[in-house]
Amino acid sequence: MRSELFGTLPDGSPVHRWTLERAGVRVRVLSYGGIVQSVRVPDRAGRMASVALGFEELTGYLAHPGPYFGALVGRYANRIAGGSFSLDGRAYRLARNNGPNALHGGERGFDKHVWDAEPEGSHGVRLSRVSPDGEEGYPGRLAVSVTYTLDESGALRIAYEATTDAPTVVNLTNHTYWNLAGARAGTALGHEVRIAASRRTPVDGSGIPTGEYADVAGTRCDFRAAREAGPGFDHNYVLDKGVTADPVEVAELSDPVSGRTLTVATTEPGLQLYTADHFAPDLPFAPGAGIALETQHFPDSPNRPEFPGTELRPGGVYRSETVYGFSW
Repeated sequence: MRSELFGTLPDGSPVHRWTLERAGVRVRVLSYGGIVQSVRVPDRAGRMASVALGFEELTGYLAHPGPYFGALVGRYANRIAGGSFSLDGRAYRLARNNGPNALHGGERGFDKHVWDAEPEGSHGVRLSRVSPDGEEGYPGRLAVSVTYTLDESGALRIAYEATTDAPTVVNLTNHTYWNLAGARAGTALGHEVRIAASRRTPVDGSGIPTGEYADVAGTRCDFRAAREAGPGFDHNYVLDKGVTADPVEVAELSDPVSGRTLTVATTEPGLQLYTADHFAPDLPFAPGAGIALETQHFPDSPNRPEFPGTELRPGGVYRSETVYGFSW
């Protein structure tokens, strides 16, 4: 494990890159935004390539923040309707940075901050920061740590932890786009996807859940058996396992050509499948060049008491863990 200077922000803040290597896998993580810059693994012939979309230089992330390439997303991943929610009878107003809604923590969410970084054992890095009370409209002083570790099999474990001094809501995720043929190999839409979910949460025209749970059986949204992804997905799946204390395998992404397979295990109750259909023309990646599998609580949960809760209160600890396993 090693760290190096990766670049400097316009305000002079240094950004470091940490490199983790184990069992044939190399992962690079930035202190800026907790970004997973690259994940290099071999294919069935032993040829190495990064399977995570990212940029070679810091300027790429600063110029293209909207897709959240590889980013640590918070305080609240996904959307909150109308940029507002109520907690204990008090209304909170958030930035409306996605049409009428709040998205991925606001105008300057966790993905746009430099985090403190320190080694975690021989094969990990621990990032931490304090989000002050009122940041992006969210209540409470939130102390957050996120640890990236490569285990003995080469799987990437991302463990999140947070505490607060006032009631708040928390929903953290990682926003890596995967292309198992290689980050610069073109489309990922021929990959096969499997998701252990019998239902999903339908949304309205602005991406906000209607509150229903829709069965996937008999629809193009059914990935209970592995099949080709194809375009047009930005859906939250209700994982059959629900919330669990330990990560449970819930999804698989595979590329028949390279032989690479990615598995996803998580403690979270939901998974957002996003096929990146909305990449802008000025990006070096075309629409469909990567597939995001974002483990999460559901969109707009603070306004949906029927969804699994996202409240965190003083004395409690938010914990979440997701494991990305690789084979070839």
